[in-house]
Amino acid sequence: MDRQPILAGERLLLRPLAARDWAALYGVASDPLIWAVHPAHDRWQEPVFRTFFDDALAKGGALAVIDVASGAMIGSSRFQNHHPAHGGSVEIGWTFLARSHWGGEANREMKRLMIGHALRFVERVLFVVGAQNLRSRRAMEKIGGRLKGVREMRMMAGGPVEHLQYEITRARFAAGPLA
Repeated sequence: MDRQPILAGERLLLRPLAARDWAALYGVASDPLIWAVHPAHDRWQEPVFRTFFDDALAKGGALAVIDVASGAMIGSSRFQNHHPAHGGSVEIGWTFLARSHWGGEANREMKRLMIGHALRFVERVLFVVGAQNLRSRRAMEKIGGRLKGVREMRMMAGGPVEHLQYEITRARFAAGPLA
């Protein structure tokens, strides 16, 4: 599976994240309100975001999200934890968007592009969401994510945070467009 494809939609272009994207992406991420309900609520701070950005480049699978109309960088997302065995799965996450693109089509289009790409190679796509991050949980439900019975703890902003796992299977995705 190519974890850094170029994916083009009507409103968005997703392309591999590169080191040269630092200034534009931090320009988006430096808004504290993006992270207010996120488990990594301190990610707007430059040293914290630098660690996040460097990790994205080191692990691969990170995508820059570009608004086609303006050409502006508006966020990023990642394909990580690809497991090809037994039908396969990949996790989509580490996603954030500029507040100017909240509540509209951007998140749905980005996820449709990424899920459609991933499900050409794996049977299911996983999303791990902070249990208290109600905004992201609602967004997952809007695009058809099914809450699984899997809970895990991840270190975020200096402490353990409970996360829940959602999935979208190839069959679910093929059944119809995501809401």
